Amino acid sequence: MNKALLIIDMQNDFVLPGAPCRVFGAYSTISKVRRVLEFFRKHNLPIFHVVREYREDGSDIENFRYQDFMTNKKYAVPNTPGCKIIDELQPFEGEYKIIKNRFSGFMNTELDSILRRLKINELVVTGTQYPNCVRATVYDAVCLHYEVTIITDATSAQTIEIAKANIVDMKNIGVKFLSSDELIRAMSP
Repeated sequence: MNKALLIIDMQNDFVLPGAPCRVFGAYSTISKVRRVLEFFRKHNLPIFHVVREYREDGSDIENFRYQDFMTNKKYAVPNTPGCKIIDELQPFEGEYKIIKNRFSGFMNTELDSILRRLKINELVVTGTQYPNCVRATVYDAVCLHYEVTIITDATSAQTIEIAKANIVDMKNIGVKFLSSDELIRAMSP
């Protein structure tokens, strides 16, 4: 199988303490995401940084978020510090950056086209957060016939309970779950 790594929404606005849309479990996964990222880099495997961006005027944000975005806190606005991928996971030259404005990394993006061009059929998923962007991307990936493995210690949610509930649901559609250690052992020559 040809594998690619997806790192979802590991941006300052979602990861850092005090950020406007902080996912409480995200910060603690940085070292594990980085470990998987470095493994993929070492083995010259494709890496996709899937990030969220919204126009400052709110014209492309989901309806349910619009009012809050416009009156309380703007986040994931291009060219702002919060929109940037966290320092520890900055993309290297040759790695892909996929910009989305919906939960799924596949919706209205070129992700599927690039994966098919690269003949990728298995995705390794990390990032934040389970019930939203991770889940939507994974469900679309399964519908598009990709094999999916989520790295449990490199993927986060607001709480452990939310993570566990989403893991149960995604196991029921054939998604595999491994720790970063298990993945690296399984992929090592």
